[in-house]
Amino acid sequence: MEKIIDEKIDARTEEPIASSIDKKGFNIKIVMFGIPIFVVQLIAVYYVTANILLNKIEASHSSLTQTPAEIKQEAPANQAKSNELGKYVFMVEDLIINPANTDGKRLLMSSLGFDVSTEKDNQELKSKEPLLKDAIISVMSSKGMSQLSNTAYRDTLRIEITKKLSTLIPSVKINWIYFSKYILE
Repeated sequence: MEKIIDEKIDARTEEPIASSIDKKGFNIKIVMFGIPIFVVQLIAVYYVTANILLNKIEASHSSLTQTPAEIKQEAPANQAKSNELGKYVFMVEDLIINPANTDGKRLLMSSLGFDVSTEKDNQELKSKEPLLKDAIISVMSSKGMSQLSNTAYRDTLRIEITKKLSTLIPSVKINWIYFSKYILE
């Protein structure tokens, strides 16, 4: 009987020791499955944030800066003078612009052409070229790389530059702005 009791005691003491060793040991399944799954989730979250959410935020921001009514009012004015487009174009060559939030690490080089109705307006722009350049740089440098790299956003840039120039030089009517050079580096 003493042997049976000793065997039961030995069996009881061995079980907790064996189970405690299994619990304290390193689980290789965590390394093989857990870490790769975590990395895949991290990449998915980055992709969703960078490509989908930021584009929606920028689209809503650009729609807030200009209402559809303003776009509709400006479109007929441009269409009415479409037969005169390209007759008088004043060029501003090779502006180097530092976009917002880039700390000088990224640059935009751009050349713009301003289509005006008369030779008088063309001469007016020529005489006020430093004012014109400053207005362009101030509008474009206030934009981030995501906005400037979006080709659909260039129409918004045209409208913003036209509005800024209409407040600075009200005597000149700009029909259209052409981007002849637009290089992001």
